[in-house]
Amino acid sequence: MSSPQREVRVAPDHFEIVADDALLIAELRSAIAVCVYDAVEEAGALLHLRFIVRSTRPADLTDTTLATELLLLDRCVESLREAMPGARDMQAKIAAHLPDDPQAQKGCESVLTLVRHFLEDAGTTVSPADAAAGAPRQLRFRPAMGWLSLR
Repeated sequence: MSSPQREVRVAPDHFEIVADDALLIAELRSAIAVCVYDAVEEAGALLHLRFIVRSTRPADLTDTTLATELLLLDRCVESLREAMPGARDMQAKIAAHLPDDPQAQKGCESVLTLVRHFLEDAGTTVSPADAAAGAPRQLRFRPAMGWLSLR
């Protein structure tokens, strides 16, 4: 019988890195989760970013907002690389909970595209994003297996 896995909750606008077989957990409410792992190593990371919707007008993302999100994404990827210097096959899975407002969803889709391009430029293979509106989404990510569950 195996021992229970350690569970690590990831708060909005934070990331967590694990170097063992742990389960990273987040509740997505108008947010994106970037799950990064290596297909060979057990280490992985979960970055949990909120979509900030400031008005009901078409979503205009400010340079400051985008720069902050990219900085946090960059820190997450670099910290993960430090945790597993032997990584050879970095992969990412992206999940999102979109706001109900269709205009705000356009801005969120821009962030998803930006994150995808950043990861690809960093040499990471990125799976298609799983994005949906509606009820908040419960995310469970097990980097050691590359396993992602959304409810």
